[in-house]
Amino acid sequence: MIYIIDHQDSFTWNVVHQFSEFEKVYCSDYFDINLGLLKKSDVIVFSPGPGSPKDYPETSKIYNMFKGKKKIIGICLGFQLILFNEGGVIKQQKKIFHGHQSKIKVNSKSKIFKTNKIFKIGRYHSLRLHEPFKSKNINITMRCTETNIAMAFEDNLNKIYGFQFHPDSFLTENGKFFIRKILSN
Repeated sequence: MIYIIDHQDSFTWNVVHQFSEFEKVYCSDYFDINLGLLKKSDVIVFSPGPGSPKDYPETSKIYNMFKGKKKIIGICLGFQLILFNEGGVIKQQKKIFHGHQSKIKVNSKSKIFKTNKIFKIGRYHSLRLHEPFKSKNINITMRCTETNIAMAFEDNLNKIYGFQFHPDSFLTENGKFFIRKILSN
């Protein structure tokens, strides 16, 4: 079962719909977690949402509780929340990307996606990872071809993955491909 933690974002039900094509999904608000079902889940997904990672201390506790024990996937705010909990600094971008299609490129640090592959993706974010970012296990694996901003990461040791973009957006070409690759890894 996939447990999706909803940060009260309008995209969350798109995420639920997309993940439910692969496995049974349970979704609840970040402030109303069913700990019994969360413990039974195989995968935890942190949804997009408004605000900044520091606004969600309960989700941060869940991340730290299950890191290395379950596969964890972060989308948009979820991506930022994971990196924030790993010591990353999340800051305001100069240019806000809401409903913007960008091209991203896979780099050689990816173990899941083909190096140098370019994808068109949908972006909906005003915050980004401030770099440099140092981590023993987390590798930034995709970057925007225009701005070089981090757009995806992999921690294959702990089975933690993140997308700054929305695989669930109509602006992302073949978004199910990203989810399928992560779930099958």
